[in-house]
Amino acid sequence: MVDHVGKVVLPGETLSDFKESEKTYKVILGPGLRQESDDIIVSKPGIVRFKEPNVYWVDSNQKRYVPVKGDSVIGIVTNKAGDVFRVDVGGSELATLSYLAFESATKRNRPDVKVGDIVFCKFVVANKDMEPELVCIDSNGKSGGLGVIGRDGGYMFQTSLNLVQKILNPDCVLLKLLGKRLSFEVAIGMNGRLWIKARSVSETIAIANAISASEYMSNEQIKEMCKRLLDALAGF
Repeated sequence: MVDHVGKVVLPGETLSDFKESEKTYKVILGPGLRQESDDIIVSKPGIVRFKEPNVYWVDSNQKRYVPVKGDSVIGIVTNKAGDVFRVDVGGSELATLSYLAFESATKRNRPDVKVGDIVFCKFVVANKDMEPELVCIDSNGKSGGLGVIGRDGGYMFQTSLNLVQKILNPDCVLLKLLGKRLSFEVAIGMNGRLWIKARSVSETIAIANAISASEYMSNEQIKEMCKRLLDALAGF
C-alpha cells in the first residue's frame, strides 16, 4: 500500500497489496477506501494519503457529503414525519432522527425540536441499502455535546470536506492558536458544516473567516494569519 501513497486513484480500483506492507499495526481505512474480502477498493477519486502509524484515506475535492457510520455532522431539521424528524445533512437524501435519540427522551418526555433547528448529531446507520439514521446521544445514552445548537446565537457556514479534515487533524494549529486568546464554542461536522459562537458577532465572523482562509495554508502561514487577526481584534 505504501507504493500507492501520493498517487491518483479512481473509484473501483483495487489496492490488493495493501496488507502486505503492514505487519505491525491494524490498518485503519479513512474516507474513500473500503474493504471487500482481502482487497481494498477505492470508492472516490483523489490522491491516496497516509498518516503514521496506520491510517490511509483518499484526499478528494469532493463537494457532496456521503454519509459514513460514526461521522458527526451538522444537520437542519426540515420536517417531522410521525415519530421521526427528517434532517438535511447535505447528502443525496434526507436522514432520519428519532425523537427517542436524545438524552433522557421518552414517550412522555419528548425533546424540544422544531423544524428549522440546527442539530449536531451522529450517524448510526449509513449504507447504500438503508435510509441514513442519526442520533444525538453517545453509546452511554448521554448527549456528549450532541443535540440542538444555535438557538441562542452563533453562526453556521459551509466549508469544503477537505478543510474539515484539515482542521480536525491534531497537527493543525489553527483552533489551538485561536483558543488561546479567544473564547468560543465550535461544532465541526464531517459534512462540511461548522457552527461557531464567540463572545461577540465580530469575533464569531473573524473566526469563521480565519477557518475559511486556512484551507491551503501551511501551519506557519496559519500562525502569521492568527497573529494579525488577534492583534486586530485587540484593537477594537
